[in-house]
Amino acid sequence: MISGTGNISRYRWRICALLFFATTINYVDRQVISILKPVLMHDLGWDEIAFGHVITAFQCAYAFGYAGGGWFMDRVGVRLGYAVAVAGWSLAAIGHTFVRTVFGFGVARFGLGIAEGGNFPAAIKTVGEWFPKKERALATGIFNSGCTVGIIVTPLAVPWIVTHWGWPYAFLVTGVLGLVWIVVWWTMYRPPQEHPGVSPAELAHIQSDPPDPLVKVSWAELLRHRQTWAFTAGIVLVSPVWWFYLFWVPGFFHDKYNLNLKDFGPPVVIIYLVAGLGSVGGGWLSSCLLKRGWSLNAARKTALLVCALCVVPVFGAASVSNLWVATGLIALAAAAHQGFSANLYTLVSDTAPRYAVSSVVGIGGAASAVAGMFSAEIIGHILQWTGSYVWLFSGASLAYLAALLVMHVINPRHEAMKLE
Repeated sequence: MISGTGNISRYRWRICALLFFATTINYVDRQVISILKPVLMHDLGWDEIAFGHVITAFQCAYAFGYAGGGWFMDRVGVRLGYAVAVAGWSLAAIGHTFVRTVFGFGVARFGLGIAEGGNFPAAIKTVGEWFPKKERALATGIFNSGCTVGIIVTPLAVPWIVTHWGWPYAFLVTGVLGLVWIVVWWTMYRPPQEHPGVSPAELAHIQSDPPDPLVKVSWAELLRHRQTWAFTAGIVLVSPVWWFYLFWVPGFFHDKYNLNLKDFGPPVVIIYLVAGLGSVGGGWLSSCLLKRGWSLNAARKTALLVCALCVVPVFGAASVSNLWVATGLIALAAAAHQGFSANLYTLVSDTAPRYAVSSVVGIGGAASAVAGMFSAEIIGHILQWTGSYVWLFSGASLAYLAALLVMHVINPRHEAMKLE
């Protein structure tokens, strides 16, 4: 039944579920330190600048890990590559249990960043292999929502672990989750053309787009194309905002509203519950527009514009006196970021051939991590010197409109790469 007729299986959505859980674990492991920030600053004597140094170590490594992760996934394939990445970051997360100094945490965060950089290149490559273009934005939105689920789970689980066992065990317990995922991944994953769970009809659906030519491409070649630069510019401008939400919002609630480890769980959970809806909603919006006959260019950029506009009100979060108003503004911005991000990553699978997708994502992700590294230092110094979040939220409010404008200027017609 190679013609693709007959009942179509849906195994590709099980693969998407695995990507979702890997991304969830990825964010649990990186989020633990932001939840523990007030505890670590009290118990270990850190200030804002010291915390910024620890985050910088992660961001620096993440830049190398993201770039190397894209290269690694394209060379060895996602079955082995993804397993290696998850094993690496799980062991690094567990390593936090045994350190007490800023330097020690920096080393552990560096290891975490190197390995966690492989998650998105692997996931995007997997989506490109398992889904036709018309379903990729939705699949990306679904697995990308694992970011928000991980961030929701962390403030609920970590206070309980800290209360019963102490803060070192928060890193130990969450690190073990990735080791469990590896077993499931290795058992379930095969390429779609080799997988016994994929029917001929589903395989025909997955491969319904015209095939890409089988050629090797270098980073130097990819950097000659505007599509690489459009994605890189977009992710560089918006990723530091997401890092700010991820690592500093719990501290913002502690500093401005006097919330402690147990109290800031509910507002953080609300923010990322809403953000999870934004991730799926952003992917759904562009997919819906495509089904209505819109061009790829119009569908993707309209979805990006809607998300960018929804971020703008976050400039008021630092100025309002009501906790729940601030929570609502940040929640809307986080949801819009996730919707923007889902479409931003989908731009790569739209415009790059499948064999180069992970490398393009790796290039952009590495650049964004470098931007995040510098932003972590800047944020730490601003907070230490001024004690105010006003400038930080104001900059976040305009970053997405700026990113969309730059991307549109670089690749106005959403043209695909023409590699020789």
